[in-house]
Amino acid sequence: MPDQSFREALAQRVLLFDGAMGTEIYNRGVFINRCFDELNTSQGDMVSEIHGSYVRAGADVITTNTFGANRIRLGAYGLETRVREINAAGVRLALAAARGRSWVAASMGPTGALLAPVGKVSPADAFAAFREQAEVLIDAGADLIVLETFTHVAELLQAVSAVRSVNPDQPIVACMSFPFVGPGQMQLEGETPEAAARAMADTGVDAFGTNCSNGPKGMQTVLERMLAVSNLKLVAMPNAGLPQVVEGRTLYLAAPEYMAEHARRFVQMGAGIVGGCCGTTPEMIKQIRAFVRSVSAERRVSIVEVPGAQSPGIPEPIPVHERSEFARKLYTGEFCISVELDPPRGVDAQRAVEGAAMLREAGIDVVNIADGPRAVARMGPGALAQLVRAHTRREGVPGMEAVVHYCCRDRNLLGMQMDLLGSNALGLRNILAVTGDPPKMGTYPDATAVFDIDSIGLISFIQMLNRGLDFSGQPVGGQTALFVGAGCNPGHIDLDLEVERFGRKIEAGAEYFFSQPLFDPDMLFRFLERTDKFPRVPFLVGIMPLVSLRNAEFLHNEVPGMQVPEPILERLRRAGDRDAQREVGIQCAREALREVMNHPRIAGTYVYPPFGSYKAVLNVVEVLKDRSGRTAFGTPEAPHVR
Repeated sequence: MPDQSFREALAQRVLLFDGAMGTEIYNRGVFINRCFDELNTSQGDMVSEIHGSYVRAGADVITTNTFGANRIRLGAYGLETRVREINAAGVRLALAAARGRSWVAASMGPTGALLAPVGKVSPADAFAAFREQAEVLIDAGADLIVLETFTHVAELLQAVSAVRSVNPDQPIVACMSFPFVGPGQMQLEGETPEAAARAMADTGVDAFGTNCSNGPKGMQTVLERMLAVSNLKLVAMPNAGLPQVVEGRTLYLAAPEYMAEHARRFVQMGAGIVGGCCGTTPEMIKQIRAFVRSVSAERRVSIVEVPGAQSPGIPEPIPVHERSEFARKLYTGEFCISVELDPPRGVDAQRAVEGAAMLREAGIDVVNIADGPRAVARMGPGALAQLVRAHTRREGVPGMEAVVHYCCRDRNLLGMQMDLLGSNALGLRNILAVTGDPPKMGTYPDATAVFDIDSIGLISFIQMLNRGLDFSGQPVGGQTALFVGAGCNPGHIDLDLEVERFGRKIEAGAEYFFSQPLFDPDMLFRFLERTDKFPRVPFLVGIMPLVSLRNAEFLHNEVPGMQVPEPILERLRRAGDRDAQREVGIQCAREALREVMNHPRIAGTYVYPPFGSYKAVLNVVEVLKDRSGRTAFGTPEAPHVR
């Protein structure tokens, strides 16, 4: 079995459950009038193959094919005398498929009948049916019980009590389904999310949440409502959108990356368990795993505690303003402009280097180069930074500096240390530490995401190198002079989490920040107010001119944290054709920059070229012609060295 117990793992990281069982069986040609649970005994190879596909996809937990295998539900098929056989076979198949790589959750669903006095099944009968099933599942060796798709708290409480009566210490994950209908999201039946969360608060279940019925977007609303009233570890396992009937077959049409992106949102909201229900495929689980790892990167290494900076043999870092020209400008109070430079997908970097030269002639301070953005394979940012510097070098004048993004997705710790030592040797001192976008519909969607650490861990490691220590705390012989920054998102869906991570990045040693694009200055001001309690470091605000109304609506509706104010959307609607919409986008960007540029926390701006036009950047930043100087930043307090 896995090295840890299920409970130990749940306390330390986000766990990924598998996806649909019933839909996968249906897709293999089994009609819905069959008892799917009985297939454990008659078509076990098919059930095993489905389990195996989820194990290969990276599911931490696979769920037995026993959802409807209680006495009451099996009675509809005349199978009520085969409870033990069907459930024991279900656990046996899952354990064999897991092969010690995944935990096995024994699935128990509702009875399928309403409890008295509304229905004909008494609470005592329901308890007896649940206890009978739980006895078999626990005896067969399931690691935990998952109670799923319940719509009434009273029945769920009977199921919890039944499991506890068999084994008081059995791990339990409980889920309810909240069917909503209509544009106003009126609930179709059962308790509200708030009432359910309150009722489950004192039951002792290991995690509680929601599965089935709603697609990802509706489930997000359910989680938000639960979070408002509950401190339970939350579960989110949605359907793959809403089902549609196509040529007589019921299909779920949500794309894997759509499911994965919403799973990432659930984790950012605080979910401890994610997965999928009806329509969720092994491919979706594979995508979800990569996305979830990008926001919950595990530290799979031990960081050696080392003495403080004053200890003999451990040098102080090189003063921050001496590490690069960009660092000198920021820390002496100059308002800096950085422009994103797109690395090419192929070998020809001419357009990028010529764009950088044009930007430098226009007074842009620095370009920044992303590291495989959106998981698309492009020229490495370090190589492009070298080309830019060489192309813009003049006699007696050094070449243009770049901020090189460095992400945790693609390298393990060994590769990171080698890269960073090399970057320092080449004089590429400005590093932006990012966790990185997970592989999905990029150049190589099957590429493995490493994520040994996240951006916070990377910042800490870079500061160790700046003191002459390697990632294990041993001297490397000399010290780097890297100027390390971080990203932040003032429009994050969970602002409390983003503020907390902002502080942790500063504590780890972040020396400047680039923000995600901002369209609403008030949102930025709220974020700056919330983070004013932390030591101040230079903050460059992201500005992205909108390309079109369609572009704005996509960012607003589909990209977490990208909130485009309604007045801007309305201006784009009134603009008419695409060219007019582009001009409105540039105007709005100029206005936003003008409104935030004199805030005392803003040390510069980070501009995303609209529709790939570096010339258009100059139209945006023209409002900075009369920019005033800033109070110089002091040397940041040395981060704790670990």
